[in-house]
Amino acid sequence: MRWKIELFHKILKSGRKAEDSKLRTAQRLTNIIAIFCITSWRIFWMTMLNRASHHCPARVALTPKEIGLLQHMIIKKSLHTESSPLSECLLQIAKLGGSLARASDPPPTP
Repeated sequence: MRWKIELFHKILKSGRKAEDSKLRTAQRLTNIIAIFCITSWRIFWMTMLNRASHHCPARVALTPKEIGLLQHMIIKKSLHTESSPLSECLLQIAKLGGSLARASDPPPTP
């Protein structure tokens, strides 16, 4: 199970730019760490779900509102709200985090 802990830590650290937030109070730091932990856990959970069942629909892990929001944030609006696979949504989330998604790149598994 150590690899899962390392994977979660990698997700938690990558693409966050926590050092750039420059929060000066302990309360603000606590809030941002809590948000980072929650979002990192959801990405970790979706990654594990996608590995277990590669053809899993996105609605299993994301609400229709979240899928719609993801669709509006991405320039290439190729997501279909109810029928898109989770792997496609994970690719779009990875693009938001800075993945280039080139043809020669492996799939974005954190």
